[in-house]
Amino acid sequence: MPRREDPALLRGQGRFVDDIAPEGCVFAEFLRSTVAAGAITTLEVADARDMPGVLAVYTAADLGDTGASAVNRLIPDAPVRPFDILARDRVTSVGQPVAAIVAETREAARDAAEAIWLDIEDGETPDRPQTVARWQGGKATANAAHRIAARVDHARVAPFALEPRACLAEPVGDGLRVWMSTQTPFRGRDDLARILNIAPDLVQVIAPDVGGAFGGKASIYPEDVMVALAARDLGRPVKWAATRSDDFMAATQGRGAASSGTLDCDGDGRFTALEAQLHFDLGSWTPYSAYAPARNAGRILPGPYAIPAVSVDLDAGFSATAPMNIYRGAGRPEAAMLIERLVDKAAHAAGCDPLEIRRRNLRDGRNPGPGVTGEWIDTGDYAALLDALENRAVYAQKRAVQATRRAAGEVVGIGTALYIEPCGQGWETARVALLPDGAFAAHTGSSAQGQGRQTAWAQIVAEALGVTPDRVAVGEGDTADLPDGIGALASRSTAIGGSAMMRASEKLRAQIAAALGIDRMESDPDGVWVHGTHLGWADIAARLPEAARLAEETFTAPHEAWASGAALAQVAIDPDTGRATVEDITWIDDAGHVVNPLLVEGQLWGGLAQGLGCVLSERVAYDGDGQLLTGSLMDYAVPRAADMPRAVTLDKLPTPSAANPLGAKGVGEAGCIAIPPAVLNALQDAILPFTDKDLPLPATSETLWRAINTPEEMT
Repeated sequence: MPRREDPALLRGQGRFVDDIAPEGCVFAEFLRSTVAAGAITTLEVADARDMPGVLAVYTAADLGDTGASAVNRLIPDAPVRPFDILARDRVTSVGQPVAAIVAETREAARDAAEAIWLDIEDGETPDRPQTVARWQGGKATANAAHRIAARVDHARVAPFALEPRACLAEPVGDGLRVWMSTQTPFRGRDDLARILNIAPDLVQVIAPDVGGAFGGKASIYPEDVMVALAARDLGRPVKWAATRSDDFMAATQGRGAASSGTLDCDGDGRFTALEAQLHFDLGSWTPYSAYAPARNAGRILPGPYAIPAVSVDLDAGFSATAPMNIYRGAGRPEAAMLIERLVDKAAHAAGCDPLEIRRRNLRDGRNPGPGVTGEWIDTGDYAALLDALENRAVYAQKRAVQATRRAAGEVVGIGTALYIEPCGQGWETARVALLPDGAFAAHTGSSAQGQGRQTAWAQIVAEALGVTPDRVAVGEGDTADLPDGIGALASRSTAIGGSAMMRASEKLRAQIAAALGIDRMESDPDGVWVHGTHLGWADIAARLPEAARLAEETFTAPHEAWASGAALAQVAIDPDTGRATVEDITWIDDAGHVVNPLLVEGQLWGGLAQGLGCVLSERVAYDGDGQLLTGSLMDYAVPRAADMPRAVTLDKLPTPSAANPLGAKGVGEAGCIAIPPAVLNALQDAILPFTDKDLPLPATSETLWRAINTPEEMT
């Protein structure tokens, strides 16, 4: 089934936050810190307040008492630092909002920002990392014949959505209607209500079309709160839309972790112990999901492998930079890249083929249960994934061709990766109703940023009720539709939100059958057979009380679904320029029960492209004074069409999840987990004749050229 969302978007008829223009709408802009850390010594706004078209200029002193932004304490004893709506006495990063200007036009607001006198005395925000968590389990069963060490330094990356952040707040009676480009409308509602000290039922949050998110729109921001405060203060709609530079400076960023470890194995290449150290930079404040990447990285290890003894230490610390948060993959790539580098280096040390050493050390994932550190892990047939990868990639032939090309002087490499990924915990809501005209309306507490959620949900409802998807209208992203919800993040929506939608549809089917006095409902796209008579859906709606035509469900997953997969990458490096070409990728994914293969394929391709960017080109960079060096696309290198692999083979080997009734697992983040370790292993394999040192990320053409031509200079 093709995506029902696409026709309007392709015709330019999408409705994004910045497209919405209520009568009397005015515009907010922000004066931002140009210094990474220091004390505010001067902040004079009188001239700005007197400029034409300016309605208000706000500083922290004007805001009164407000609540604190929430942080999900996934690691209970870890430090948290809520944001300031506007900087009070000190600034903590470049781009932090210091003053807010509201004016009749954007241009007037921007002009007024330039009239504010701001002086900051440079200071320091020392990074004092502290150990915040540890995962341990098992005991080594043999002495190590080989001890392998590896380190992966992940570059910071920007969640580069097509639509930057945006917010529009409208006063409605005593409350607010807030349009936000967000992944989590219900969380946004609750956060705004708490910070503004008003009741949640006075706040309605709507996420219209959202042009991408990737974790960057998972948490509320200071700008969102300031827009809402200004709307309440002025009694007028207030809108703000970030520029690309705003997002580079002040939106949350991802990755940026440093991970290292040692892997012991015996003389037969069987792993005996893993020790890992993870360091995560938190940036200047902690968004709601700040600790999700660190927690995921720690709890995933040792990945799909049966390692008798595992110890993982996690430390975290603040820095005078943009805040760090979830980014597509959220800790899973960090875990996968470390363990997969260690496994490849172990294969080399033991004189074993990389695929074979993986086979020797697999945990049996066919039955769900706890891993060595106690984490409950879902079903997955890892041996079958490796077999499928070997066959689809024609692995032996690739190795033979690689040897021939190397003998001819080419720099070529092949890398493999095997991964597992947790796909969200908790609950989600759904409501399904039979309407008077015989159509069905479905509402979900989840939301969408381009995944095709309306298409998949219509299919789930239609299958459960025995109708066609065109009879089902799907609503999402509006807190007025349901009492509560979670949203779209952590690859949880189909597994948890889809299960809620399926359960609500099944409940509605049972209610209709009971109200009609039939034991078993025989339905078709046009209606239901009742005691030998066919009744259309509109006729049924007319016969039933409203309560029988409406079903709600809150589904709580008893366990977390875990997806898995295997990938192979083949690369070639030009020794004269260092330019890497990804020649081929073969990827076998296990996303459990698949609702719509077309949507899954789109998610795989998108994640693949984003994963390539993390390995080959993307990096947020600061200088020694905390100044952002990558504030535009002149400096920040997202992948282009020409950077995509020459050949890609995608295949699936699904095993149904044991964690939800739909049998679904996550897929939206898989490309950022599968592709980076496979490509990095391929690059390391390519340069192995020159050096065995670990490559830093991203592995740019300069980095690769130096590895080939001046390996002694690598650190």
